[in-house]
Amino acid sequence: MPVVEAGESLAKARAAMILVHGRGATAADIMTLGTELIHPGFAYLAPQAEGNAWYPYPFTAPLEANEPYLSAALGVIENLLARVEATIPAQRVILLGFSQGACLTLEFAARHARRYAGVVGLSGGLIGPAGTSRDYPGSFDGTPVFLGCSDIDPHIPKERVIETGEVFKRLGAKVTMTLYPGMGHTVSQDEIDAVREIVETV
Repeated sequence: MPVVEAGESLAKARAAMILVHGRGATAADIMTLGTELIHPGFAYLAPQAEGNAWYPYPFTAPLEANEPYLSAALGVIENLLARVEATIPAQRVILLGFSQGACLTLEFAARHARRYAGVVGLSGGLIGPAGTSRDYPGSFDGTPVFLGCSDIDPHIPKERVIETGEVFKRLGAKVTMTLYPGMGHTVSQDEIDAVREIVETV
């Protein structure tokens, strides 16, 4: 699938951000968020999901219900990250997603825990039904992780956001989690500012 790119080319960039869009949205949509986070020396890359969705059912559905789409979507991020890592180390790469893209980004990061420049989940949580085993290998080695979500999000139960934060802490991440009272299923200026702080520390 195509990848929308902005900022520096990978050949010239010193750092990178991979942005993963939500269900029903596009790579161009999530890149509008990228433009608010533009920083010198960064390459911004947003992959496009076929049919504008990474997997068909809610992220809390049984894992097998979303296969083979879930594995294919995780593979998209893995392949794009490998492409980035040809010139930029993972320690200088931020992984960011919104909504379904946040769920996918967080699940990918948990399954590939290591030191990143940052991991950002905006209105998302780890994938799978309640009670899913979270026995992930690896360590984030102090990676800054930001989780932001409404406390009444119609798609993302706040309990899953809290659980995700606890899992990432257990894996050695430095987690900041904010539940915004009464916010809609959207991205707030406070969240953008929090991500910008991570960008500026890279």
